[in-house]
Amino acid sequence: MRDARGTLTATLRSAQKPTPQQLERFSAFLERTYQRQVPLVWEKDDALRVGFRLQAGSDVYDWSMNGRIRQFQDCLRQIPPGQDDILPLMQQAIEHWQPTIVPEEIGYVLAVDSEIATVSGLDHAQYGEILMFSSGIKGMVQDLRQGELSCILFGDSEEIAAGSMVRRTLRTAAMPVGDGFLGRVVDATGLPVDGKGRIQAESCRPIENPAPGILDRQPVNRPMETGLLAIDAMFPIGRGQRELIIGDRQTGKTAIALDTILNQKGKNVVCIYVAIGQKTSSIAQMVENLSRRGAMDYTVVVTAPAGASATLQYIAPYAGCALGEYFMYKGRDVLIVYDDLSKHAIAYRTLSLLLERSPGREAFPGDVFYLHSRLLERSAHLSDQLGGGSMTALPIVETQAGDVSAYIPTNIISITDGQIFLESDLFFSGQRPAVNVGLSVSRVGGDAQTKAMKSAAGAIRLDLAQYREMAVFTQFSSDLDEATRRQLTYGQGLMHLLRQPQYAPLSQHQQVILLVSALSHVMQDIPLDQLDVFRRELLAQMEEEAPDLCQRIDRTGQLPKEDREEIVELARKFLKSFQAGGKHGG
Repeated sequence: MRDARGTLTATLRSAQKPTPQQLERFSAFLERTYQRQVPLVWEKDDALRVGFRLQAGSDVYDWSMNGRIRQFQDCLRQIPPGQDDILPLMQQAIEHWQPTIVPEEIGYVLAVDSEIATVSGLDHAQYGEILMFSSGIKGMVQDLRQGELSCILFGDSEEIAAGSMVRRTLRTAAMPVGDGFLGRVVDATGLPVDGKGRIQAESCRPIENPAPGILDRQPVNRPMETGLLAIDAMFPIGRGQRELIIGDRQTGKTAIALDTILNQKGKNVVCIYVAIGQKTSSIAQMVENLSRRGAMDYTVVVTAPAGASATLQYIAPYAGCALGEYFMYKGRDVLIVYDDLSKHAIAYRTLSLLLERSPGREAFPGDVFYLHSRLLERSAHLSDQLGGGSMTALPIVETQAGDVSAYIPTNIISITDGQIFLESDLFFSGQRPAVNVGLSVSRVGGDAQTKAMKSAAGAIRLDLAQYREMAVFTQFSSDLDEATRRQLTYGQGLMHLLRQPQYAPLSQHQQVILLVSALSHVMQDIPLDQLDVFRRELLAQMEEEAPDLCQRIDRTGQLPKEDREEIVELARKFLKSFQAGGKHGG
């Protein structure tokens, strides 16, 4: 420590008073270390039953029994995780371990308030560094001020009291990663919460990591199919893209994300679902649905439920992103869902207000934009030199009464590469997924579509826009000419075609067949109440009569003219049979 004049002084603490010879050796050690004479005083400390603890300024040299045990524990933590036979490594560490004379920086708790601890004495601590409290609880530095700092806590603040000792770990927060996480449910620190035992981690990755630079990326040009006709046809998502799913509460946002995960079965895509601030029962039900359909084999669920602390809700998406980066840098394709970033921003706002940061718009701190931009920018399609892996992000944001101009929605809209806007009126009218075609957009567009989908989708957005415009002008008109009536019927059929039940994603050839048939007006005269049956039986008939065609579309992603003509011909042939009553019956 330093006195009022800034002179370095040292304090020696022990249970028993040191002998003059010991004091002389400590003074010589200080002079050798700091190249000057350092005044030394002794203080009695009954907690140090064996050994001494020397503090000079903010440096602490711990020769006590507890200090040696802590050094030994740190040595054991250096053993790489995930080893099958750890006993020989532990034996080797024990044989070669020697106590060191390395200064530690020790601080003391000034105050504890909810999930925040204020600490003094750690003059060299860095932002984001993990601190270790004497009770075993960890904290992460979030505020640096003159003479003190504030950190968020990863455990129960009631176990920490003013005056408790805190020490630096010289490490930043990290997430254990490895293939063993596939099929598991873990918390924001990587610990399993599914009752299936310990996970063998292969390494650790920092939860905060710089995003890939421009030269480390390549264009987004491969599709990440959702299996949802309304999205894949009009708002295609590419591998490495960030596509926002936005809408009011209970409009099917999570359903779109889950269907996209289900559609990755057999496509060698790793899926990560980050649940932030949700009910534990909802998360359990979602995991059960994924397990029942075989999707948990390639999925990791990172959960920070509503009952978790704001600290865990804050770090959860970064932890999930670190896990995704592990697979991405191994050359694999990753799909990560953040459900949802509205609750993530609220958790960060809670911590920021406790940290006494100045509130801004809607009481959010000024850096809330950076909160999400540094997360979503880590999604990318890596260059071939880095393995060519990708991480596709589907952030979810909840709006209030459809207000997309609120603070957090506008922030994330400006960060992402497009948005799928779900409208409450459409949802409650039975249009599910309730995608608003006018407000939704994908800024990657056709670059993320196969040639087959691009050709099959054709002018569907234009046809739907014309239908919406005509429907508005004719809603109060009773006398319509035949051309207008047919145009309205055609538009209603297209809207009905885009309806899709949950947990029923469509393959590429199924989507192509439906789009080609509908845009060729094959379904024009089918009553709406029979359209679902017609669609289901048409696909079954096509897969039965033309399996080579279906496999060719899935395999090549191409739709040559002769294949399109064959689809139309088979669809019209089936239409005649359907209208004659040959197939449909419910």
